[in-house]
Amino acid sequence: MTTRITMDTPLDRVLGAKTGAAVEESLGLRTVRDLLRHYPRRYARRGEMAKLGELQVGDRVTVLAKVNTVNTRRMRNRPGTMTEVTVTDGANSMQLVFFNQRHNKLKPGDEGLFAGTVGQYKNAKQFAHPDFHLLTGDDDEDWARALIPIYPATKDVSSWVLQRSIKLLVHGPAAPQGLIVDPMPAELRARHGLMPLDEAIRTIHRPDSMDDVERAAHRLKWDEALVLQLTLGARRRAAALEPGVARPRKTGGLLDAVDAALPFTLTEGQQAVGEELAAELSDQEPMHRLLQGEVGAGKTVVALRAMAQVVDAGGQAALLAPTEVLAAQHFRGISALLGPLGRAGELDGDPDGTRVVLMTGSQKAAARREARAAAADGSAGIVIGTHALLQEGVEFADLGLVVVDEQHRFGVEQRDALRAKGNRPPHVLVMTATPIPRTVAMTVYGDLETSVLRQVPSGRGGVASSVVPAAEKPNWLDRAWVRLREEVAAGRQAYVVCPRIGEDGADPDEPESGDGAPSGDEGAGEDRRPPKAVLEVADELAGGPLAGLRLDVLHGRLAPEEKDARMRAFAAGEIDVLVATTVVEVGVDVPNATVMVVMDADRFGVSQLHQLRGRVARGKHQGLCLLVTEAPTESSTGYRLAAVAGTSDGFELARLDLETRREGDILGAAQSGSRSGVKLLSLLEDEELIAAARAEAQVLLESDRGLADHPGLAAEVAALATDERAEWLEKA
Repeated sequence: MTTRITMDTPLDRVLGAKTGAAVEESLGLRTVRDLLRHYPRRYARRGEMAKLGELQVGDRVTVLAKVNTVNTRRMRNRPGTMTEVTVTDGANSMQLVFFNQRHNKLKPGDEGLFAGTVGQYKNAKQFAHPDFHLLTGDDDEDWARALIPIYPATKDVSSWVLQRSIKLLVHGPAAPQGLIVDPMPAELRARHGLMPLDEAIRTIHRPDSMDDVERAAHRLKWDEALVLQLTLGARRRAAALEPGVARPRKTGGLLDAVDAALPFTLTEGQQAVGEELAAELSDQEPMHRLLQGEVGAGKTVVALRAMAQVVDAGGQAALLAPTEVLAAQHFRGISALLGPLGRAGELDGDPDGTRVVLMTGSQKAAARREARAAAADGSAGIVIGTHALLQEGVEFADLGLVVVDEQHRFGVEQRDALRAKGNRPPHVLVMTATPIPRTVAMTVYGDLETSVLRQVPSGRGGVASSVVPAAEKPNWLDRAWVRLREEVAAGRQAYVVCPRIGEDGADPDEPESGDGAPSGDEGAGEDRRPPKAVLEVADELAGGPLAGLRLDVLHGRLAPEEKDARMRAFAAGEIDVLVATTVVEVGVDVPNATVMVVMDADRFGVSQLHQLRGRVARGKHQGLCLLVTEAPTESSTGYRLAAVAGTSDGFELARLDLETRREGDILGAAQSGSRSGVKLLSLLEDEELIAAARAEAQVLLESDRGLADHPGLAAEVAALATDERAEWLEKA
């Protein structure tokens, strides 16, 4: 190794062209840094056998086992030989099969690592042509150690190839000197009791005990959290340095008129958040705030009051909604609340008010031209729309506030595309009714300050939820339909929600937010029946348990005007039961709807179920949500649904959601490899660490010289901003 090796050196120059190419192609690891940050998945203990009885067919695994028997024989039906090796963990055994290969290396009593894909033959699990490494103890002292690292590997690059490659870089006399430079300030390390980076990397790959692993992982988690928080903090500071326009509150204007027109009293939470927003809007530094709250907590009213304050100050507000159904509902609700104040320039309009316009992709050309003109000349103070607001040609006279509803349906780049339509940087308020655990808010939405609305307005009936185990107790489902009919007979209405539309083709209404059922649930295999479909269920109900009721369907394949017409008819009480997809998940507000039956509830995520049931009991009557499932009550799916039924606290459910879903799902992108920069950090378990890293990042960024005195950290932040991981941050 005559050429100096650094963390950015390509692996083919260190491991050789063949191995370097295999590691890059199989695992996406290109540089020394990538390889050293490829941490062990687990550690095998010498003398502890793998649990062969827990292996599943199709798993790609590495097991530690002992050879029991070796038998080579000629095959009956084709030329050549087959060697069958039985390995055991003391409790269970499995076969290793090699065709046309005599493995004299394998003898009874040998202990080794065996890697392959678990197959099955005659109801017995087996490895065909597994890769293996015998633990002789004399050819490599690593195999005699107490803990043997098992790495995420592939069929082309085994765990022991990775171990040998990493050893070449960090252990032994040939390891390059000065390779690992610690970017973290020494005083920060001392403050939090963190080991040096080179020690942490050496220890994570070659520990003597699980205590060593824990201490090394703690330091490496700090690296991940600190670089992420520095990146997000730098974004906040960059946004703050670009001055906007102050929009102070004006007495006797549109905001006062909105408050006077409200048919209810604001909750304490709405008042507190409203004052927080009013103060930030009055500042020249653009507001960047995330408003998250319980389903039905009244976020839209808070946003409307902020929009009214901006209009009073001479600016415009744009409200971006994820669906045409929700955009149209916002338009109707805000227009009705403002009355003549929202129709300035019309015959019955108040000249002291403003115009509220709707802009969607399905509008007829004339209506779209009129809406665009009103936004461009400033006569429309409030512009409500879907992605149509982001199109070229949509301009604003003086965009002062951007409100993004249901932020989880949009990416940061879409938020920024709307912000860019302002002459000066506008204030930004993003809202979500999907409660977000504090750690996720700090990590995924770290460029935003956060406000929380937990308090639901008084006078609402509340929702009682129950699980209906249709397979175990079919009579419970019969009772569910009887219960629904009772509510309709009492003059109320109901939703029946299905995961799929039906008929041939892909369903556009399937969950867009990655909030499906957690991977690994029971019955998630290919033999699982298709999810219940709106069109099929509607026909079954109309001809069966709900015969005689006024049923209709609502889904994403309907023309926009048809969706709007059916939603209006349901809101007017002309439809008893609306059979729908998750198009009703957010924002739909029909106070007379008191029952929701969710078919195949196990196909939805925890937060999505909480969102859906928020559509009922929005009036004074008690609501009922029935979660129908064929999953066993005693399964993990059954427990998950029982947890949803057992609490109405969305923030508690958000934590449950984080426990039951892959970390990468929460973060919004695949987190493997270098794309997210998060390999060890757990958003569930490391809340205190993330909060501490955020505080340290803020101190570093607010110092006189920022990161100028910490070039190593600055380089890590720059790398995160320029490589593929930036895409993860943008889309999270």
